[in-house]
Amino acid sequence: MNQRTIQVDALESEAIYIFREVVAQFEKPVLLFSGGKDSITLVRLAQKAFYPAKIPFPLMHIDTGHNFPETIEFRDRLVKELGVELIVRNVQDNIDSGRVKEETGRYASRNMLQTETLLDAIEEFGFDACIGGARRDEEKARAKERIFSVRDDFGQWDEKNQRPEVFDMLNGRIDLGQNVRVFPISNWTELDVWSYIKQENIEIPSIYFAHIRPTFLRDGMIWSSDDEIVYREESERVAHRLVRFRTVGDMSCTAAVLSEAATIDAVVKEIRASTISERGARIDDKRSEAAMEKRKQQGYF
Repeated sequence: MNQRTIQVDALESEAIYIFREVVAQFEKPVLLFSGGKDSITLVRLAQKAFYPAKIPFPLMHIDTGHNFPETIEFRDRLVKELGVELIVRNVQDNIDSGRVKEETGRYASRNMLQTETLLDAIEEFGFDACIGGARRDEEKARAKERIFSVRDDFGQWDEKNQRPEVFDMLNGRIDLGQNVRVFPISNWTELDVWSYIKQENIEIPSIYFAHIRPTFLRDGMIWSSDDEIVYREESERVAHRLVRFRTVGDMSCTAAVLSEAATIDAVVKEIRASTISERGARIDDKRSEAAMEKRKQQGYF
């Protein structure tokens, strides 16, 4: 057994403990599911935590309508195979009702608009714990989060008012109206996730592996070309490139990377050699130095 396997096994045990604590301490948890590798990893961990019973809470996707088709296809197939409940709430509904206004122009994205839909869904179903796949290595604001991260009755996060977590003691006590965001793989790295996917032979969307895709270049990044979703100027020419995606968000805010990595082993090798984080390919994080922190303060996951 090599050092990487030992580390991943320890992280798995920690995550399973967190899942069981969630079910023990909260009345109505939900797993926020995007169809990306981190939320897929969470599903496998939840299966292990409660086997041979089924996962004892639903999955919920806040659908912006701008997802990669491969991700949605994978999402629907996975929940059908597992026989778990999937709740979908659509950002488009809030746009149509006028509650939020869609962005336009060169860097338009629906990523910020997810917050309102998420908070509405939490209130609609009365969820008191929302489980997600955020990791501390991804971004500075996420590095500040506790594993049990309390949100106030407006869904907001105060990075200066968090509970200590000493000796793995997870405090799930909340006041009326509050809820908790839970991060079972908070201590994992991107490499840990891929090592676990390999170890468990977990299927993930094909978008994570090298494939030929119509793309165009902007600001030194490779954008997926879909003229119905992604704004593109006439001068930005489309070309077919061999690419993959390290992280999967909306088509309008997630850049691809040139890659020949068509297997998990090749992806792991590529990650080891990379000098930028996977969030470096998320255009929405580049709006300002504190973009993610501001979104979290407003209620974003």
